[in-house]
Amino acid sequence: MNATTKSTSEVSERILLNTAELQNLLGCGRASAVDIGNSAHARVQRGKRVLWNHKRIVKYIDMVSE
Repeated sequence: MNATTKSTSEVSERILLNTAELQNLLGCGRASAVDIGNSAHARVQRGKRVLWNHKRIVKYIDMVSE
C-alpha cells in the first residue's frame, strides 16, 4: 500500500483538507470537526479517504456566526 504524501502548501491555500487539518483549522476535536464538516455539506469521499472542502467550511462558519 502506498503512503499518502504530505502537502507542503499552507492550509489556507488548499481546496481540500484531511480531518486532522480540519481540526487544526477549527481548533476543536475530531468529533466536533466532523460534525461541523457534515453540517456544512463539505465531505468529499474517494474510496476510503475522506477530505473536507475548505471553502464550504469557511462559508458555513461565516453563515452560522452572523
